[in-house]
Amino acid sequence: MNRFQVVLIFLLSTAFQRHDFHTSLTEIQVNAKEKTLEVTLRVFTDDLEKALTKAASGQKIRLAVDDKNDPAIERYVRQHFLLTNAKGERKAFRYLGKEFESDATWLYLEIPFAETLTGAKLQNDVLCDLFDDQTNLVNLLGIGERKSFIFNQKTKVHVL
Repeated sequence: MNRFQVVLIFLLSTAFQRHDFHTSLTEIQVNAKEKTLEVTLRVFTDDLEKALTKAASGQKIRLAVDDKNDPAIERYVRQHFLLTNAKGERKAFRYLGKEFESDATWLYLEIPFAETLTGAKLQNDVLCDLFDDQTNLVNLLGIGERKSFIFNQKTKVHVL
């Protein structure tokens, strides 16, 4: 194997391990019967690890199925994913856990929400503290129609 082939193999192998775009996908399902919002947040695992490492003052965080990092994940999400009702009151959520899928991590939350969503505000600046090009797409379901919102460095809050 010549030097060119070795370099080519290295470049190809690292190209599939990194991603050049920074995005997350969130689905919020309104559960009218239970009076809750069921939230699934999908982020790239390596990006989440970088965010958690930064929040831990540089102490390296690696996510795994049986790790002890759920409290750190919950703290991070509480700082960057906020819902307030029309009166401006912050709504608490329950962190239910995480699940891994290939290079992504799914985070599960539940928000008690008995009132109307009209006038509620959602902040989603997850990973915006790391990446200038971070885009967070949120789909709101279960309200008769699907609504989508795009969050980024310029738009971190939307009125629902």
